[in-house]
Amino acid sequence: MAIPYQPEYSYDEMVTDDGDCRSHYHKFSKMLDNIPESTLKELQSATNRAQLAMGMTFNVYHDNEGQEKILHLDIIPRIISGKEWEKVERGLKQRIYALNLFIQDVYNDRKILKDGVLPEELILSSKDYLEPCVGLTPPQNIWCHITGTDLVRDRDGKFYVLEDNLRCPSGVSYLLESREIIKRAFPSLFNQLGVRPVSDYPVKLLHVLQYLSTKERPVVGVLTPGIYNSAYFEHSYLAQSMGVELVTGMDLTVKNNKVYMTTTQGLRQVDVIYRRIDDTFLDPETFNPESMLGASGLFSTYKAGNLGLANAPGTGVADDKAVYAYVPRIIKYYLDEEPILPNVPTYLCSEKNDREYVLENLSELVVKETSAAGGYGMMIGPKAGKEEREQFCRQIKENPRKYIAQPTLSLSTVPTLTEDSLEPRHVDLRPYILYGDGIEVLPGALTRVALRKGSLVVNSSQGGGSKDTWVLYD
Repeated sequence: MAIPYQPEYSYDEMVTDDGDCRSHYHKFSKMLDNIPESTLKELQSATNRAQLAMGMTFNVYHDNEGQEKILHLDIIPRIISGKEWEKVERGLKQRIYALNLFIQDVYNDRKILKDGVLPEELILSSKDYLEPCVGLTPPQNIWCHITGTDLVRDRDGKFYVLEDNLRCPSGVSYLLESREIIKRAFPSLFNQLGVRPVSDYPVKLLHVLQYLSTKERPVVGVLTPGIYNSAYFEHSYLAQSMGVELVTGMDLTVKNNKVYMTTTQGLRQVDVIYRRIDDTFLDPETFNPESMLGASGLFSTYKAGNLGLANAPGTGVADDKAVYAYVPRIIKYYLDEEPILPNVPTYLCSEKNDREYVLENLSELVVKETSAAGGYGMMIGPKAGKEEREQFCRQIKENPRKYIAQPTLSLSTVPTLTEDSLEPRHVDLRPYILYGDGIEVLPGALTRVALRKGSLVVNSSQGGGSKDTWVLYD
């Protein structure tokens, strides 16, 4: 290899513990042997420029500089064999199908609660369990139309589900644009390796959204909070790729239980909305009265059957990290199957025995807020100082329902180009699943990479970057 690469103690996706290259990386590794270090760095520089030219930027809310940043795209791809992907695909389909049944049940018959599989208080105390959705059945009985499920590999090389994202999962636009950029960097390799395409995602997404309406040619819109949202690039990208309107709450009007958007030709009825705002901001009449992001009357129109919403309001109850701990039981209850993809072992701080264990072992565990996202509300025990651990100890005792804890995983590593060399960096994996007339997993994923050496935090808001993910046919 032109640039020496030395994996660490974690499971490395390209090189085995014995130093051998894994079979599905062979061709790529040989190519790396023939590329000078200077050429790789030139390709990385061109990649950075291409991202800026495409507008692939995001805002970090806590960043006092207020500048847009690119989500750093490392040019060394992550490669997954077809055999491995087949298991990931089956496991994700199983999980999404079961979670959809779960959400329908907890807002209607609540059989799973009556049968004692989950504590009723766990669900009813979740801030994401929305009372206005009780008794609701969404169009086509589908709640979670677009899901981004986060997976990780541990030291054993197996994939584990880290968390579910069923409300407004982000990142797919970076996946699609990254593929276009990396194809230019390594054009011949795609055909040689047999990399599965991902470019048809916008078409498939549009079909999923249209499936929510009974009209032959439904009008679809993407609802965005606006240009200052951190994911605005994605909202505009997807709307443009699907050929639909990008709207804000100010563009929407509700009349006679129908939703209209303002156009240059006047008002036009909207039949389906792909909403990229949180549930409680959708409608100030039903949810947060101070919200200026949605439109008054939107939810009543939805309940009347005159509007399709993706994802359905109320799906956030399945995103609760305390509910996550019960997903293996949820799969067994509704499908009578064992999970194909296991959860990471999880301790519920609301449970006395679990809480005592967590408090005694804070230095070894990762503690997370059950409703937080983006790497916030989290403490990585082995890297936390005494003051931070004491703070979390107090917070857990004050509000145990708010926290879970998990073992500190040694996330798998992938070769990553740094200023000095190719070095292993920890990664996770976010595949995207669409649920329309069937469940389909995009044969690719957003690989998020911790750019700082030794870091386990991959979130872009916490300094992480991304990689193109190549899923092979064989």
